Parts: sequence; structure tokens; C-alpha cells
Amino acid sequence: MGGAKDDEPPSKRVKVSFGESADHSNGTFLKDPASCSLSESMARPLAVQGDDEIVGTKGVVKKVEFVRIIADALYSLGYKKTGAFLEEESGIPLHSSQVHLFMEQILDGRWDESVATLRKIGLVDEKIVKLASFVILEQKFFELLDREEVMDALKTLRTEIAPLCVNSDRVHELSLFIISPSGVSSGQDIVKMKSRTKLLEELQRLLPPTVMIPEKRLIHLVEQALELQVEACLFHNSLVSEMSLLTDHHCGRDQLPSQTLQILQEHKDEVWFLQFSHNGKYLASSSADCSVIIWEVKLDGKFCLKHRFYGHQKPVSYMSWGPDDRQLLTCGVEEFVRRWDVDSGKCIRIYRKNGVGLVSCGWDPDGKRIFCGFTDKSISMWDLEGKELECWKGHRISRIADLGITSDGKHMVSVCKDNMILLFELESKAERIIQEDQTITSFELSADNRYVLVSLWNQEIHLWYIEGSVKLVAKYKGHKRSRFVVRSCFGGLDQSFIASGSEDSQVYIWHKCSQALLATLAGHSGTVNCVSWNPANPHMLASASDDRTIRIWGLNQANMKHNGNGAISNGVHYCNGGT
Repeated sequence: MGGAKDDEPPSKRVKVSFGESADHSNGTFLKDPASCSLSESMARPLAVQGDDEIVGTKGVVKKVEFVRIIADALYSLGYKKTGAFLEEESGIPLHSSQVHLFMEQILDGRWDESVATLRKIGLVDEKIVKLASFVILEQKFFELLDREEVMDALKTLRTEIAPLCVNSDRVHELSLFIISPSGVSSGQDIVKMKSRTKLLEELQRLLPPTVMIPEKRLIHLVEQALELQVEACLFHNSLVSEMSLLTDHHCGRDQLPSQTLQILQEHKDEVWFLQFSHNGKYLASSSADCSVIIWEVKLDGKFCLKHRFYGHQKPVSYMSWGPDDRQLLTCGVEEFVRRWDVDSGKCIRIYRKNGVGLVSCGWDPDGKRIFCGFTDKSISMWDLEGKELECWKGHRISRIADLGITSDGKHMVSVCKDNMILLFELESKAERIIQEDQTITSFELSADNRYVLVSLWNQEIHLWYIEGSVKLVAKYKGHKRSRFVVRSCFGGLDQSFIASGSEDSQVYIWHKCSQALLATLAGHSGTVNCVSWNPANPHMLASASDDRTIRIWGLNQANMKHNGNGAISNGVHYCNGGT
């Protein structure tokens, strides 16, 4: 890279089996159903012999609860005889006799009897009794209306539902159905009668689990265990559809891109920046040779040169793909911004402002406007024809100037001072700040707009959470940076990894959550300036270097599945060997 002094800024790159269970939002009186699930102290559990017996080696699984959720699973799978046999042989009933009676009464529509039984099934909290009674009587009300027994429905509303003093707003809504039994005005979305099965599911979610076990509880616990195994797997980088219940989940290092699959050598000088398109079909690279190259990713994973863009008079330090990947913005160092058509390879328009140079660029998610940062520390928003729509002046952007727009178009993110990132809400003009102790050299937004990855002068990379209050959540160390801008990125499945270039000619990969350094990839012979992870293929990573090359990293070929003609598949890979 040449003779920049160590104390100089990095100026090189300005750069009951009730049926299928679901989360039914039925709009009834419950404002927060989850808040109504009480602890075991709120209900009297079943009195069963051996109630305190523990199974398993950890001393935490109660036999009675374990048998009950197994029985529930058998019933939900349709194995009713087996479920009944388990209850009989173990002497542990799934539900008490009163709960069984209550469930039968609900399914038979014996509403008055079910409300009476509700007070006998072990509920201690009167609030829960009233809430459950409201749900039952609301169903009674609607079924009476359905049979056109309007006077009986009115009596139920006045003498049974209203006296419960539960959710007066809902009582008012129900009264509207008396006036117009066929429904209310089209502008209102008020839930009417549900099936009795759905009613029982709602009651099941409302009542304490010691009284009625949440439906499909065992399946939920198994799914939860699998999710925790995936979260704990440092190398998980594949789809989970091949996970097995028969073994613990574990991915090896071979799930990370670790082998050079291709070296791209078309640039004539140091490669400073590169970025995959959103659909993963193209890679754009820019260089100190003032050119930009569009590479096409073939189905077999091979890269071929699609276009070479000329026109910049200075090294190209920054690029931004359009939302539909059909256009690309490129920015020369303190020069101007060009907009290119990816299909034709033609420059559509040049954006410049008299007296100032441009240092960064970005797209509005609607694809109709662009944002540009200038050397006078201002940021402008232009339409595609080059008309300035708005300009924000002052310390909006620094000379080392990354620029980001969230995918919802609500926030603009920029390096406003050497150690400060500005989070600017475009509509309200509200500002939030990420304050670092060290000089910021680059940053990247996560795809979900929840995180900002900040590379720093002191050889650290910081992960900031920006949804709501801004807070530092992780730090990544190990890579080398003393003189130049070295960029980092999110990547892998669900962006679970962090990758970075380094001045020691290697690529570094960390696990995002644990902050563990997982791999260092050797191969380049000069500073690795930038890395980009293919958003459509978690096993493809690209790196750009001062050695004038781009390396494409993928899985070890010995572990990859080959297609019929011997080419390596570029498809999405699965854990446990499937593709």
C-alpha cells in the first residue's frame, strides 16, 4: 500500500387433542392472555400417589408431570387407546375427573353446567374464574344469536356477562350484535362466534398448566431443545430441516467457508472494496486502478467477468447496489458518483456538486432516490435525475465516510465524527448517537436493521444494538490493523458470523453471539481490505486484497456434493450431510 505513516489517518480508502393448535388471535376480551397464566400456586394440582418422584439424572423432571405430557402427546397424535392405557397403568390421569367433565360440557355446549364446574376444578384465583366464565358465556351469547334467539342472548349479556365486570369495552361490542345480529359496520373488525374446539383451546391457554396441560406441550419442549442446540452450535451455518431427534445437534468447522475455490485476477491494482448483490448473483469489486468489475456467479459457483466499468479518474472506494440489483452506484475518492446499468454495462448518470467531492453513496429502499456524502461533511438526497431533494449540513459525515440507509427507509446512518456514528430518523429528524472511544474506520448495517458493526482504529470490531436504546453488545479481536481501512461484514446463515479483513493478509471469522474466533483464512499476499459474504449462499465469502486479487472462499471441496457432470454445487447446504 505504500508509505503512509503509522500516525496518519487511514486515508487510503475513504471508505384433548382439540385439533391443530395455533396462536389464534381471536380479539376477545383478553388484552394480554400471557399475563393470565399463573404459577402453580394459583391452582390446586392433581393429588397423585408418588407426586414427588423424580426421573432423569438432573433431579429436575417430576414423574407425574412427565407422564402427563407424554399422555397428552399420545392423544394429540391420535393414539387414544395408548394414551388411555398409559393413564391406567401409571395411575396418573392426564386431567382430573372434574376437568374431563368440564371439557365435555364445553364441547357439548352445556354452558351453564360448564361455568358451575369451572369453580370445582381447582382454581384459586377468582380473576381467572371470571375471565374463563366470560369466554364461555360469550360463546353462549353468539350461539344463541346464531339460532336467532335474540332475547335469550340479550338476557345472557345483561344477567350473566355484564355482572362479571370484565372488559366493559368488549361488553359494548357484544351489545352491537343485538342491534345488528348479522354484524357491525364493515369498518369494524370484531370477532364473532368461534368453534367449540377453538373455544376449548383458548380456555386451555387461559387456565393454569397444573389444571389443563398446554396442548402439544411435549412437542413444544422438544422444539425448544433443538433451538437451544442450534443456538449453542458455534459452526451452525446450514438449514435445520435435516436435524434428527436421535442425536444431539453439532456442526463442524467444515460448515464455514475455508478453502479458496477461485482467484479473480482482472484488476490491475489493489482491490479496495467489494460487495455481493442482494440476490447473490453478482459481485461488484472496485480498485485503485479506477475501475469497477461486475462478476456473475454461475450456478456451479464459478465467477465470470460480466462488465468492466471505466470512467472514474480516481480510485473507486465505495459502491452500493440498488434495491433490485439492476443498478449500481460507484464513488471515486473525493470525486463523483456514477450510476450504472448492470445489464447493459452503461453509465446512466453522473452525480456531482460544484466545489465539493463525494465520499460515499447509498440507495433509498424505494429505488427512486439516492443519498451522497460530501467532503464538506454534508449529506444530500437526490432523485435519480440528479435533482437535490434535501440537504443535511453540519457534521453529518466525516472524510472516512460509510453511509447506510435502513431497509425500511426510516433511518440514515453515517460516521459524523472520527469516533461517532449518527443514527438519523429521516421523518422525525430525531438523532441518536453511537459514541466510541477510538477512531471509526468503517461500519456495516445488519440486514434486519438491528445492529451496526463498527471497525475501529485500535484493532477491535464492535457490535452495537440500535433497536430502541443504543448499546454495545459484543467485541471482536484478533485481526491486525495499524495503517489502513480494513472492512468487516455480517454473514452466514441468519448473519450468525462476523468476517473481517486484516493487514496480516488473512480473513478472520468470529461467531457473532459468543464472540469466539472460529477461523483464519490464509492465502492472500497483501492486506485484505474488504470482505463480503454472499447473502444467498451462507457458504460463499469473497475477500479483496492489496495483492490485486479477489479470493472466493467456500466449503472444503472434499465435503461438498457434486452434481452429475462433476461440477461443485452452489446450492444451499444442509447440516448432517444433505444438500
